Amino acid sequence: MLEQLLIFTRGGLILWTCKELGNALKGSPIDTLIRSCLLEERSGAASYNYDAPGASYTLKWTFHNELGLVFVAVYQRILHLLYVDDLLALVRREFSKIYDPKRTLYNDFDETFRQLRREAEARAEEFKKSKQMVKPVNNNKKQGQVQKAGFDKGSKKSEGGLAADGGDGDKVKGRKLENGHSNGNHVEIEEPRMIGVVNGKENTSSNISAFDVSKLQKRTKGGKKTDTVVNKGSKVDPKKKVAKKNRVWDDAPPETKLDFTDPLDGNGNENIEVVAADQGESMMDIEEIISSDSESEEDDNVGKDSKPEAKKKGWFSSMFQSIAGKANLEKADLEPALKALKDRLMTKNVAEEIAEKLCESVAASLEGKKLASFTRISSTVQAAMEEALIRILTPRRSIDILRDVHAAKEQRKPYVVVFVGVNGVGKSTNLAKVAYWLLQHNVSVMMAACDTFRSGAVEQLRTHARRLQIPIFEKGYEKDPAIVAKEAIQEATRTGSDVVLVDTAGRMQDNEPLMRALSKLIYLNNPDLVLFVGEALVGNDAVDQLSKFNQKLADLSTSPTPRLIDGILLTKFDTIDDKVGAALSMVYVSGAPVMFVGCGQSYTDLKKLNVKSIVKTLLK
Repeated sequence: MLEQLLIFTRGGLILWTCKELGNALKGSPIDTLIRSCLLEERSGAASYNYDAPGASYTLKWTFHNELGLVFVAVYQRILHLLYVDDLLALVRREFSKIYDPKRTLYNDFDETFRQLRREAEARAEEFKKSKQMVKPVNNNKKQGQVQKAGFDKGSKKSEGGLAADGGDGDKVKGRKLENGHSNGNHVEIEEPRMIGVVNGKENTSSNISAFDVSKLQKRTKGGKKTDTVVNKGSKVDPKKKVAKKNRVWDDAPPETKLDFTDPLDGNGNENIEVVAADQGESMMDIEEIISSDSESEEDDNVGKDSKPEAKKKGWFSSMFQSIAGKANLEKADLEPALKALKDRLMTKNVAEEIAEKLCESVAASLEGKKLASFTRISSTVQAAMEEALIRILTPRRSIDILRDVHAAKEQRKPYVVVFVGVNGVGKSTNLAKVAYWLLQHNVSVMMAACDTFRSGAVEQLRTHARRLQIPIFEKGYEKDPAIVAKEAIQEATRTGSDVVLVDTAGRMQDNEPLMRALSKLIYLNNPDLVLFVGEALVGNDAVDQLSKFNQKLADLSTSPTPRLIDGILLTKFDTIDDKVGAALSMVYVSGAPVMFVGCGQSYTDLKKLNVKSIVKTLLK
């Protein structure tokens, strides 16, 4: 049974709701749909699943882009309603006929909706009966004929079967879930024609792999023989270990010890010449100025992109279309420009999956709109993509850490930041940069050495603390990092430190023991900010890293409301030139904003993400 059907404008004004379906929805599925899907450029998806205590809903929607209307249907997920897509299309068609921008009440639409609903349900029943009639005919055929039909009409069977199982007779797509288990909501993307192609690819790939396996077995047999030969040779001629001798370059006596570590005094303490790290103002406090020199280059690129379109349609038709305008944009009109945009985004290191979903969302927002006079389709698509990218990269909440630090200081507790990420991305180095920036704003900082796994991690953090002249809390190696972090926070509370920066061990997203330890650290200490430190060099792996980090933190946490990643620190940004797509991929997957960007090896090389500059580079 349909729970609710809602019609509202893109500005948020509700025009009509079905009074017969006035069931009280549990939670706020429509608000969550708007925040997590429509505003996040995921509107190319076909459905959205919302989980609330005691209820699970599926939401489907459609747009009327020319009028700026949104139509949303809500129903229980356990009920696979086949008529929802058809009903939304009928409601969209009929409501657009009576829509008036000056009008806010549409009580006369109730009777129309009843008729449309009966019509959609009748069509779904006919479709179900026709499927039942087809099945016995196939069973009476001979075995050879059945096999033939299986090869010839496999795509039709897969469409019908999936429509019955998935609860959607019109659009059934099979793609990966988005954003892991973030907030317990999942986005399902469905499309019938693509499934046949995917299944076909899977079948052919399985045959090829079967052929290759037999080859590999032969090679492994040969490999075993060669291994046995090598082993025999090693038995005949065993080698003894020879101690390595120091090379003597001249007649001078060799140095007995090459030790560049800090010297010790008589009491065994380090005798260190302290050099204060005063490298000037951090780049976080310097406003970046964007030049507008690339406008002419963008115009040239738009002209290049539109040349194939002009060749296809002819000079007169393209000129007439740009002068008079097109009645309504169709998906076929948008595909060439969207394909060029997708290729451009992928060359900028945006993950392929993200680029495809962005193009689907832009197509959904433009389809049905009227093209203005003297405008190209490519420039219209590019403007829509630019608006979408700015909306994604712009933080939805305040990322002013200094304000949060002062708020925590008023409550007489330290502000705790935990740095997490995979191996070798620069967590300790950028933690020191953040500490340097905080010190410039008269904030007292303490470091917590909770990387008790990697050799040299404590010494590395100790060196940074010495140069910055700030305290460090350490317990050595092979300790529980969660307990070390807890004791560090207690020590900061006792000494009156404003901020505790917690360094953690690098771990791959598939390493469950280390991810369990990280989940325990976050659950036990409840930090104010969980920063994911990621490289700007990664492409498709950014999606895998962030989605699995969030998923593991959610799955392995013992809390009913687990803490996920709150922000992103993007490192090695000075090494990528214009390949800035990792920032977009990470923000799109996690929904967390980029709070810091590391762009060098000194303490001052930390800055904010300039959204306009990133968008301009992506579309350049």
